[in-house]
This record gives sequence, C-alpha cells and structure tokens, in this order.
Amino acid sequence: MIKISIMIEGQNGLNWSRWQRIARAVEDLGFAGLFRSDHYTNANPPDLDSLELWVSLTWLADHTRRINFGPMVTPISFRHPTLTARMASAVDDLSGGRLVLGLGAGWQEREHSHYGWDLLPPRQRFDRFEEGLEVITRLLNSDQPFDYSGSYFQVKEAILLPRPTRTGGPPILIGGNGSRRTLELAARYASEWNAIYLLPDRYRELNDRLNQALIAHGRVPADIKRSMMTNLVFGKSTQEVQERAGRSGSSPQDLRNRGIVVGTSSEVVDQLGLLAQAGAQQVMFQWLNLDDMDNLELFASQVLPQVRGD
Repeated sequence: MIKISIMIEGQNGLNWSRWQRIARAVEDLGFAGLFRSDHYTNANPPDLDSLELWVSLTWLADHTRRINFGPMVTPISFRHPTLTARMASAVDDLSGGRLVLGLGAGWQEREHSHYGWDLLPPRQRFDRFEEGLEVITRLLNSDQPFDYSGSYFQVKEAILLPRPTRTGGPPILIGGNGSRRTLELAARYASEWNAIYLLPDRYRELNDRLNQALIAHGRVPADIKRSMMTNLVFGKSTQEVQERAGRSGSSPQDLRNRGIVVGTSSEVVDQLGLLAQAGAQQVMFQWLNLDDMDNLELFASQVLPQVRGD
C-alpha cells in the first residue's frame, strides 16, 4: 500500500553509537529506508550532538545492504554543488545504488549565522538553489565536460569521474510545500517530490499541481515518485497515545489537524491509507526520540505487516 521509512533529525543528539544502533534496527525491522537531516544545530539552543551528514551516510552505505537512505535534505548553501555531486555519486556507488539525493535551498538562520554560511533572502536563495540543481544534474548526467556560468556558481570543463554506476547517478529528491517555485523545480529536476506535514486533501491538491507542472515540461506524472515527511505519535493503546500527545501540549486530534500521524496501529494504518489515496507512495516518519528503540520495534511489528500486505 505505502512504503514506510524512518527520518532522523541529526542535530538532536545524533552521535555514532545512536546512528549505528538506529541504522541496524531500521535495516533489520523491515523499514524501506533511513533518512536524516543535514544541520549543524537547531534553530534554538541548546546545541546537541550533530553527526556530520555525508560522513554518516558513507558509513551507512557500507554497513547496510537493503534500505534506501539519504539526506532530508542537504542544503545548497552548505557546500558547492560540485562537491555535493561528487560525494553523492561516490556514496551511491558504495551502497550499490541505494542513495536518494535530497536537495534543498537552506532555511535555518541560526546555523548559517553561527557557522559562516550565507543564507540569502528567499528569492535569491531559490535562484542559487536552481543554479545548484542545474550544476548537479549536468555533472550526474553528462559524459562530456561542460561549462556553466551562473550568478552564484561557475564551472569550466567540468566532468564527474568516475562516472556514476547508475545512469544519471542517484535520484534527486526535492522537498517542500511551495505550490509555485518548489513544484516547478521538482518538475524540472527531481525524481521524487517530498511534502512536509500535510493533510491528505492538501497533499492531493499539490500532487495535482505537480502533475500539471510535469506535463508542462514534457514529462509524465509517473516520472516522479511522491512521498511525505511528518511526525509520528504512536502507542500500543489509546491511553498511551493520549499520554504521548499530551507531552506536546496538544490532543491527538489537534496534532492530526497539523498533518501529524497519531494513533494506535489501526489508526495509523487508516491515516496512511488516506495519504496513499491522495497520491503518497512513501511516508518518512520523524523519529525524534533517538533512544526509543522499544517503540520503534513495536511500530515495525504492528504497522509494517499491515501496510506491506504481509
């Protein structure tokens, strides 16, 4: 019915021991994939452990065999697009072709200010993102050197060697709910569009707009996979779900109204079914408690068999 992956907020205390434990659990429990954010820190203090993204993905590529994985998402503002393309191609090859290259424009002001990166105002930020997508796409797809001269990035006789094992390299994921520029960029460059915290009706609406944009660019709707990232409040009983929801100061229904999946196994399956009907093929659940392995195992045992049809 729908694929289920786990998404980790890497700035929330991620270190090697936690990352290795989570990766092995996600692989062994039958989830479709493991994704993680690319941040130095959170938008507000305190600062916590934050394992560097591409180093962690390199380890993951060599220590798992089945799951898809990737950044959700890696900002163009942190690294030159030629570096991102080189790392992504190499990690994808190391994994045997399991990387999904999630790319974004960047958004968090605090980490950009603290660590010396230029975030830019929104319009210029997306202009830079578009240029970065163009450079990365050309590097992954071109067997011949090329030149590119933009306002933010310039390359001369650029070629990616060795060439990616997968034709075109790892698939590009573009995330966001922007109905104009985000969907336009996804229609031009992406192999997957990932929405964030949407109710099924809104997801369906944006999904339809993406289809229109794809057709306008000479593509077909099947060219792009559809997914969504959201939070999850899961418990084995109604009382436990209410208790977990209450820790955020909200009721289960209030959280559902914000696009969060909340409930017992049967309730979660019902909500996933509505998202699938709206067009979602995969959901990446944020697993915010990095040490809650017991609940991850419970979720896998109670929910995955129902959505996979086991």
